[in-house]
Amino acid sequence: MKDKLRIGISCYPTHGGSGVLATELGCQLAKQGHEIALISYKAPLRLDSTCNNISFHEVPISAYPLLEQYPYTLALASKLAEVARNKQLQILHAHYAIPFAVAALLAKDIAPELNLKVITTLHGTDITLVGRNQAFQSVTSMAIRKSDACTAVSHYLKKETESHFKINRKIEVIYNFVDIARHSIIYNQHKNKSQNRKQNIIHISNFRPVKRLMDVIKIFSIIRRKLDVNLILVGDGPDANAARQLAKDLSVDKYIQWRGVVDAVEPLLAQADVMLLPSEYESFGLVALEAMACGVPVVASKVGGLPEVIKHGHNGYLANLGDIDTMANFALEILQKKQNHPFIKAGFEYAKNNFDETTIIAQYTDLYYKTIKYDT
Repeated sequence: MKDKLRIGISCYPTHGGSGVLATELGCQLAKQGHEIALISYKAPLRLDSTCNNISFHEVPISAYPLLEQYPYTLALASKLAEVARNKQLQILHAHYAIPFAVAALLAKDIAPELNLKVITTLHGTDITLVGRNQAFQSVTSMAIRKSDACTAVSHYLKKETESHFKINRKIEVIYNFVDIARHSIIYNQHKNKSQNRKQNIIHISNFRPVKRLMDVIKIFSIIRRKLDVNLILVGDGPDANAARQLAKDLSVDKYIQWRGVVDAVEPLLAQADVMLLPSEYESFGLVALEAMACGVPVVASKVGGLPEVIKHGHNGYLANLGDIDTMANFALEILQKKQNHPFIKAGFEYAKNNFDETTIIAQYTDLYYKTIKYDT
C-alpha cells in the first residue's frame, strides 16, 4: 500500500473554475487520507473544514509605504516554504501559472532540504490572457518549463500552450471533475419536476467581459417573447451594472433573479431548466459540467474546450460565438420539451462516464506518485 501524500495546494480563493477545482481536489484528497494544506490570501469558497486532513494557511497582506503594490508573489513563496517545512510537504501543486507556479518554484529554492516537487495545472487565462501579455510571457514560460510536472484541463488548452510557448516538455491533460454522487441528487429531482411550474434559465460566471453577460440578457429577452420563463444569474463582476441597465432597457429586469456569489451552486441548479454559457472563451467549462451532472442541459458557444464537454446534438447545444438568435432557439427547444428532453439524461450520463471525481482524482494521485518517484 502506498504511503499517504503530503501536498500543498495554492489557488485563487474566488468563484472561478480554477479555485473551485483546486479546492474540491484538496477536499477529496484529504478524505482519502492524504495531508493537504491549502495556501491563499483567504479561505476558498468550497473549502470543507469538517475534514481532519485539510488545513488552510492564509498569506498575510500588509501595506508597505515604500512599495506602490504589495509583493504578493514573494509573500506567497515565503508562506509556501514555511508551511512546507512545518508539514514536511512533498509536493506544491500550483493552480495557475502566475503567481502560484512562480511562487512554488521560489519556495522550492527557499527550502531545498525538502526536495519539493512543483506541479502546475494550467486552467486557461493564465495561458491565453495573462501568459500572452508581453510583461509575463517569459516568466510564464519559465514556470511551465521548470515545473516537475505540468497538466492542462483540456486538450484545447494543451495545444494552445504548446503552440504559443513552444516549450519542449510533456503536458498531461487531466480534466476537471464533478462529484457525481452529490450531483445525482439534483439530477433525480429534475426527473420528477412538475410539468406546470414556471421554468428557469440559469447563468453562472464571474461576470467579466469574456463571459458575455450582455449576450445572456439579450438571449433571455428573445426567449421571453415566446415563453414565460425567469432568469437566474449567479455570480458578480464588472459587467453586472451594465447588464442590469440592459435588462431594464429590454423590459426583462423584473424576470431576473440576481443571486450573487454563492458557495454551493447545486441548490440553484435544482431550480434551472437550461444553462446559458455564451462565453467568448472557456478552457474547459466547469459550470457546464456541473449543470450537466445535475440534469440541466447547456447551450453554449462553440469555443475553447467546451466541445470536449458538450457534444452538440447529443448532450447539449453549441452555437457560433455571438449568435444569440441560434442560442435562443436552442434554449426554446429544450424548454418546450421540459423534463422530457433527452439531453437531461445524456448530459448526466456523459458527466458520469467521463468526468466523475473518482476517475479524475486517481489520475492526479498517479501523477503525484510518479512525480515524487514513489517506489511501488
